[in-house]
Order: sequence, then C-alpha cells, then structure tokens
Amino acid sequence: MSGPGPAPEADRAITDVVRWAAFSCLLVPVVLLWCGSSLAGATGTALGLAAVTGACHVLMRRSARAAAHPPSQDRTPHRGRPHHPRTGAHRTGGGAHRNGRHDGGDTPVG
Repeated sequence: MSGPGPAPEADRAITDVVRWAAFSCLLVPVVLLWCGSSLAGATGTALGLAAVTGACHVLMRRSARAAAHPPSQDRTPHRGRPHHPRTGAHRTGGGAHRNGRHDGGDTPVG
C-alpha cells in the first residue's frame, strides 16, 4: 500500500455505502423485470448502476485519504488574481470580458 488509508470509521462508512449501492444494483433490475421491462433494459441499468457505484467508491476513498492527510506545507500560498493596471478590476483570463463586450466597444456581443 502507498501509505496510511482513511480512518477506520470513514472506511467503515464507505463500505456501508458501497454495500447498499451494490444491493440496489441487484434489486433495481429485478424490480424492472418484475414490472415488465426488457432483459436488455434491466441489464443495461444494472451495468450503469455498477459503473456509477464503482466510480463513487473510488471518489469516496480518495476523498477520505485526502482528508486524513494534512495539506502539504511545501506549496506557495495563493496570491490572488492580478489586477488591471488602470481600473483595478480582477482579470478574467483568456481575453474574455464578463460583460460580453470587446475592447473599447459599448455594443454587447449577441
């Protein structure tokens, strides 16, 4: 393993959520078949739910690991956005203006 994992209570909570999600991955297709849905539709639903469950499991584990580790002290602090030299306004980046105008023009782009 690459390092200490999440706290035991967080790991237990993640396991409980994934167990309920796995249960629903099995229950939903059965209910769909019982209500008259096609086998292909129920199978597709089961595969979609399983994919979402797997992705959520990965994201929850990553979030729990990140919460277990304090932020790195190596990074430089954020200094904020640069100000426009004349107006003092924050720059929006990429040359785009929030008001939808071109440089020097008063006509909105539409």
